[in-house]
Formats: sequence, C-alpha cells, structure tokens
Amino acid sequence: MSRQRITEAFARAGAEGRGAFVAYLTVGHPTLEGSMAAVDDVIASGADIVELGVPFSDPFADGGTIRGAAYEALKQGVTLKSVLAFAGRVRARHPDTGLVVFSYYNPIVSMGLETFAEVAGNAGIDAVLVVDLPLEERGELLGHLARRGMGFIPLVAPNTPLARVSASEEGLANSFLYIVTVKGITGARSELPGDLSSRLDAIRSVSHLPIAAGFGISTKRQAAEVCRHADGFVAGSALVKCVAEGRKPCLAP
Repeated sequence: MSRQRITEAFARAGAEGRGAFVAYLTVGHPTLEGSMAAVDDVIASGADIVELGVPFSDPFADGGTIRGAAYEALKQGVTLKSVLAFAGRVRARHPDTGLVVFSYYNPIVSMGLETFAEVAGNAGIDAVLVVDLPLEERGELLGHLARRGMGFIPLVAPNTPLARVSASEEGLANSFLYIVTVKGITGARSELPGDLSSRLDAIRSVSHLPIAAGFGISTKRQAAEVCRHADGFVAGSALVKCVAEGRKPCLAP
C-alpha cells in the first residue's frame, strides 16, 4: 500500500497545471453516513487530499462553522476512535486519495501515541496534522508516525519567521506545509490579505515541501488566486457550511 499519496497528489496536480485541492470535513457531521457522502462528493468534485476532522470539545482555532459541526458530532458520540474506523472505510472506497487526520493533541494523547499511530496506519492514513502541537514538542509523535509510514503536516502561521518555516519541515516527507492565510480562527472570508502572495512566494522559495494555503478560502476565485503562488489550497469552513445546509460541499464561483 502506497504511503506517498500526498506527494503524488501534488505532483499530479502540478503536472496538470493546477493547484492541489485539499478538502477539510468534520467527521460525524451531520452523521457518520452523511460524512461519507460528503467525502464521496468532494472527491468526485476534484479533491486530491481529504482532511478528516476529529471533533473536539475546545476547538479554539476554529470559527463558528467548524466549531458547530464538531459539537454536533460530539453529541452523537463521535471520537478519535470513530474517526479512524471511518478512515478505514474511506480508504477502502478511495484507495488513491490522500487522507489526513486533522486533530487537536488531547484526543491523540488520550488514546496513546503508539496506539494512535498503529490504528491510523492500519486505517490507511497518510499523514497527521495536529493543530496545537508546537515544533519543539512533536518529536515523540513523529517517531511513532514514521515507524508506521505516515507523515506529519505542520501549520505555518502568518507571522512565522522563514527560519522557523525551514525548521518545521526538517525530516518530513510525504507531507506539505499548511500555510495559514490570516491571523485568527478558521472561517470563510470575502477577501484574503493583500500581502498573502508575497508571503507565499517567500515561503515557497525556502521550502522543499509543497505548500498549500488555507483558512478563509471560500470561492474558486480565491483558490485560483492562491494557487498562483502556492502548490495547493485548503478549503474547510465553506465545505462544512454546505454540509450543514444539506448541500453537496463545494466552493462558490
């Protein structure tokens, strides 16, 4: 079983002259079966990589849309264990799509790092993104992931110095840098920062990994704008909002 799906996804998108589409969905919202339909829909619409969001009781980095989705999933008893079982089902349906577990650190620690890595690896997960795990404290988790053939995806904040960006990607493979476009929490925005293009160009110049920009991207126009300076884009809140409204997840024109 290939564990280079993320690398391959960015390479394939680049060869096709486009940016890779990374789609975030909260697992268990509106239901587990509803989440499966949403995953099928975003992949059918062109998603190269799907981030499977683990619902958490204190999602401090998330805005109202994803926060609300997480609370609804938690009410139904969805846990990290549920998400990993769900991931195994997704992998069986979509053997070539990159799959990322998107979580806060508490659920992973509660499960146990070694157990988490074993279960995630068996489910076909390609990489893990942990919102609140800083560079200096990630070593133990990375060791467990590497032994199971999985990558780790760092978040890069708008004010992260370029030297720290370079340090964030040291030793990583089958991964990408998730470039946070705005200060603050997740959520669709009508406009992206004016200095974003120069920021992306600067990061791209020092990075050996692909870079994908996210937080606030809600339209195809914004995605195309970002991908002139990045290797891909991440959409989350806009897709979760569609699911909440009973629509197929998609970006506005």
